[in-house]
Amino acid sequence: MAMTRWDPFESLIPLREAMNRLFEESFIGPRFELFTFGGRTFPIDVYEAQDHKSYVIEASLPGFKPEEITITAEGNALTIKAVKQEEKKVEKEAYVRRERYEGEMTRTVELPAFNAEGVEATFEHGILTLHIPKAQEVQPKHIPVRTKEVAGV
Repeated sequence: MAMTRWDPFESLIPLREAMNRLFEESFIGPRFELFTFGGRTFPIDVYEAQDHKSYVIEASLPGFKPEEITITAEGNALTIKAVKQEEKKVEKEAYVRRERYEGEMTRTVELPAFNAEGVEATFEHGILTLHIPKAQEVQPKHIPVRTKEVAGV
């Protein structure tokens, strides 16, 4: 029988993830997956481009290959799914510690209206970058200010 060292903080990781998601839900807005029991996620950054015409999502997916990543758009939601299959079989008793996740990870991000046809994805050094153009109706529009002629002056 192999002995493994007990880590008292190992059980707190899911609690930490749950608390992070709870705070995200409170301040950012609703998401599809508030708590994903049994699944893992990956960190993402979502921001608006400087020209205010598109959104950018950067997802950290180290160790994945581009062919293991799928991106789907449905309604106002964009879903990133990464699937890593276990390449080599190692008996569980042989592990002293295992932290690298192999399996399926999914993140869904809800955005205001966007143009799904114009989404561009690049993958470099473990970072997936998505450029998501806003729909025409949500892009900022310049409204000119006209002056009224004062009558009788």
